[in-house]
Amino acid sequence: MPSGYSHSYSFLSRLISGIRRISGRRGGIAVMLAGISIFVFSVVLAAAVAPNVGVAADDRRVTIVGSQGGGPGLHDDGSVYQLDGRSVAWRLADADSYFDVTKLPTGTVLAGYMNGETTPCGPYDEPCARTGFRVINPPEITADSSPTVTDEYSFPVRTRVNSEVHDVERLGPNEYVFTDMDAERIAIVDNGTITWEWYANETYDAPPDPTRTDWLHINDIDVIDSDRFLVSVRNAHQLVIIERGHGVVEVINKDESGNGKGDPSVLRQQHNPQWLGNGTVLVADSHNDRIVELHRGADDSWEVTWSIAAAEGVPFSWPRDADRLSNGNTLITDSLNKRIVEINNSGVAVWSYQTQKVPYEADRLPAGERVGGVAYTNANNIDTAASTATGRNIPILSLLLIGIQTGIQTPFWFTEIHVATGVLALISIICGSGLVLKNR
Repeated sequence: MPSGYSHSYSFLSRLISGIRRISGRRGGIAVMLAGISIFVFSVVLAAAVAPNVGVAADDRRVTIVGSQGGGPGLHDDGSVYQLDGRSVAWRLADADSYFDVTKLPTGTVLAGYMNGETTPCGPYDEPCARTGFRVINPPEITADSSPTVTDEYSFPVRTRVNSEVHDVERLGPNEYVFTDMDAERIAIVDNGTITWEWYANETYDAPPDPTRTDWLHINDIDVIDSDRFLVSVRNAHQLVIIERGHGVVEVINKDESGNGKGDPSVLRQQHNPQWLGNGTVLVADSHNDRIVELHRGADDSWEVTWSIAAAEGVPFSWPRDADRLSNGNTLITDSLNKRIVEINNSGVAVWSYQTQKVPYEADRLPAGERVGGVAYTNANNIDTAASTATGRNIPILSLLLIGIQTGIQTPFWFTEIHVATGVLALISIICGSGLVLKNR
């Protein structure tokens, strides 16, 4: 081949190769920009069309809130605070997390709490976590501008993750019953001394060391009467009634499959049941993203007879408390949507509040959560559409969404759609970067 032709061919080859590299780089950048644009567009659109939540107002309502907090694992900036209407009257923020809160007849506030990175640790390696409950004097008692802790019962646990005291109830002047997720027990303490205990291994098959695994996650106890307690065994999807001297005397959502757990379509990792009486229980069915009433049938089996899965036009996301109030309404703590909402018996929001951090539980004052209440089960004036609504459960995406929500606390309008577009954006960035690097 003549040298002129050789040089021309070489130049043309280099030119074509250069065009391909430029096109490849541009294609890679275009792929990245397309994925990112789709994600950004989905977020902006959702924020623009999102309904207003936390805006229903009635200044006469007084509510006390236990806030688990924020940050990864929801273990930072916990607090207890009181809302007068929708304004914060006072706040105590001296623990990593606070949980169940109850205002006592004395005017003091009883609250379960957890602090991590503490000492001394007893049998555990340092640093450990410390959990228990506190008695808090609000400002109206202290005649000061700030609430103060006046009494505390606590003990070390191996880790601050899934080892907390989530609930405590007062039995007498200095007598309390509480749940202990670390040892998976309930216990009564009187003047600082344990006087009675029930361990879950009396009923459930236990691992070698419950303190090393999130075995049952016993997260709530309510006093039905002087000797009977309603207990939430979260990871078994069950509620049990425990009687002093007899142990478990009734199981709500019995194990029918032989795996040691109840039917997750009935209850799935629930929180904060309330005994309404007449064989009816109100429960925050947390991982089914709904509130349900369970009713005992003629054959002593329990079934869902009423449910609701949304308020203010927004589906619930990990609700963890539902109280039937004396006025017949229901107060719901919608944790991952960071709101507290009161609905009437037609499912309409009559009061709501958007919280700054993730709330665990809320009590409406002066009565708070109590045994007994109006059951919606089989009532004639309940809105059928609200009662039959179902929660979201999209395989993989819903699980990823919960992980994101508990890690960075996304807005309530951030849904599985944004998880999907976010995954698409991540894939486009990886693929686009590969094209760019390949064509450098």
